[in-house]
Amino acid sequence: MTEELLKDRKEALLDVIQDPAYVPMKLKELAILLSVPKERRDELKEVLDALVAEGKVGLSKRGKYGKPETVALTGMFSGTAKGFGFVTVEGESQDIYIPADRTKDAMHGDRVQVTVDSTPAGKRPEGAVVKVLERANKTLVGYYQKNKGFGFVIPDNQKIGTDVFVAQGNDMGAVTGHKVVVRLTDYGGERRKPEGIITEIIGHVNDPGTDILSIVRAYNIPQEYPPQVMEQVSRIKEEVWPEDFAGRKDLRSWQTVTIDGEDAKDLDDAITLSREQYGYKLGVHIADVSHYVTEGSPLDEEALKRGTSVYLVDRVIPMLPHKLSNGICSLNEGTDRLALSCIMEIDSQGRLLGHEIAETVINVDRRMTYTAVNAIVSDRDEAVMEEYANFVEMFDCMKEVADLLRARRRARGSIDFDFPESKITLDEKGKPVEIKPYDRNAATRIIEDFMLLANETIAEDYFWQELPFVYRTHDNPDPEKMKRLGVFINNFGYHIRTQNGEVHPKELQKLLDSIAGSEEEALISRLTLRSMKRARYMPICSSHFGLAAKYYTHFTSPIRRYPDLQIHRIIKENLRGDLTGKRLSHYDKILTGITFQCSAAERRAEEAERETVKLKKCEFMSRRIGEVFEGVISGVTAWGFYVELSNTVEGMVHVNDLVGDYYVFHEDSMELRGEMSGKVYKLGQKIRIIVTGTDRLTKTIDFIPAENGGEGSIWED
Repeated sequence: MTEELLKDRKEALLDVIQDPAYVPMKLKELAILLSVPKERRDELKEVLDALVAEGKVGLSKRGKYGKPETVALTGMFSGTAKGFGFVTVEGESQDIYIPADRTKDAMHGDRVQVTVDSTPAGKRPEGAVVKVLERANKTLVGYYQKNKGFGFVIPDNQKIGTDVFVAQGNDMGAVTGHKVVVRLTDYGGERRKPEGIITEIIGHVNDPGTDILSIVRAYNIPQEYPPQVMEQVSRIKEEVWPEDFAGRKDLRSWQTVTIDGEDAKDLDDAITLSREQYGYKLGVHIADVSHYVTEGSPLDEEALKRGTSVYLVDRVIPMLPHKLSNGICSLNEGTDRLALSCIMEIDSQGRLLGHEIAETVINVDRRMTYTAVNAIVSDRDEAVMEEYANFVEMFDCMKEVADLLRARRRARGSIDFDFPESKITLDEKGKPVEIKPYDRNAATRIIEDFMLLANETIAEDYFWQELPFVYRTHDNPDPEKMKRLGVFINNFGYHIRTQNGEVHPKELQKLLDSIAGSEEEALISRLTLRSMKRARYMPICSSHFGLAAKYYTHFTSPIRRYPDLQIHRIIKENLRGDLTGKRLSHYDKILTGITFQCSAAERRAEEAERETVKLKKCEFMSRRIGEVFEGVISGVTAWGFYVELSNTVEGMVHVNDLVGDYYVFHEDSMELRGEMSGKVYKLGQKIRIIVTGTDRLTKTIDFIPAENGGEGSIWED
């Protein structure tokens, strides 16, 4: 078919399809409408496919051709540095691939309408963006590069696959090397770059703190509190007054401790524990933040907007102002504090016999650290035991109860991922001077076990009362992902049992037990975790897969998590008999929106935290170019393999840097194998590497195998 004839037929077809009376039709129906004989339908399909490729005609999942907007699917666009992207449509098993020339002006995170081309069997669907429905990026953070009379902002977010043009006079005087915030005024198009105006110069790329602040700005994490919030905070008393005790259970005579990290300042949970004839009485006392943060107030609205405190490498951005989070709401030693308590009776087998939820007033006897408590219950350090002699019996009792609770959880199938987190130490200029694993110990586990029990107890209580509530849910894994995990672990001689594609959490815990201490432990643990779904907040109780718990919520951290603050309000209204029809309707109305917003805020905080950790690891390794380290292969792909070092830093060996052979990726066994030598690089394999480079923009670290050459000494923690 000639170009001229094709053009004529395209125009004729568009006239038909764009007619207001036209409804989407399949090829056969359209051919009948246009009186196209059977023997010429291939030509008709060729013209239609050309129009679909250009985004002028839409093709539905059922094979109907129509106006793009009438057959379009709605989803979230995920961009890439190379310009192409993917659209995730809720309910669809596969993402839709969008070539770079068919993204329209969509950017990463935008909600878009997309049409799908006909998809060959076994291949990923391909499509085109026809309309951007909602913009995710009003501003971007990036590196400014100045030219004569204009400039460009190179976005920090690698998923934004284009620079932003900044005209002369719109740059606030920024120079090359500045990190800036740019407000987008035009999102560009097929042949035009987006345009913007610089609204803030964060600092020069080499200035201390600019790197972290850039991430804070990029994720739109608010730091300053609005004036009306600070005005409300200024009116809050700094001490608890006797009139605040009215209607509360007075527990100030109970031996009470907090157990936290050395640097913690927002102490929102305290513990009491005593031996009883039936077993033990455990009190989990949580700061009564809702007494000070009243519903609908400026402070409450700001807390909901933030959703959570954000813990970055060099700073904490609190959900609540310091006067509350470190002051009147913090359960500081030797001060009267208002609390919401869950007091539980536990038998000698670790079974919950009964519980009481009450508004209380407490006074913490000692502010303990994880280090000190671990020195008592694990190391039996005589000096520490002597210093806290009056508390040793209670700490030993805590260890007993925590062990019982953990054993019961494991018996029912609760999954315990024991990954070492990174502890990064910075100097006064914000430069990383040490990175090492931050391991859990007996003291951290004690607090985890007690908080888990309180959360489960509260959730079950309110589930059976059939009251509006906020639950922490974790859905069952996707059967297809579990199937892929099963195939992968078979290569290592492990297996998991599934039934109709479903897996019980106990099976995954058995897997983790069986790999404990093996070379592939970290690898399989991470792959197992990645095969599971993300936990989220919901107003519906649908169980928690990872904990093998039917009922679960977040009750224990209202200083730093808004969902906890929200359920404290519900609990207190219920305890006071105020949860009547009108208030029940109120909570039924607002909880869906609140849980959605809090889940999104949690994801934002986690991503920002990961970015700052990656950034500082990259900076740390940039001063170790040429040094030799020992690590374990933590991931294998067609383009190379990842290596994790003992200090938790991860970098990549590119396949092009594997000299002396041509290496082929074998997906079934997750390994790269040399065609001539047969040499293998596989998951879990120990390897010595040399650091060859870092890229602070992409936050990546490059390695080569030490056998390729180079000198240096193995770095030790």
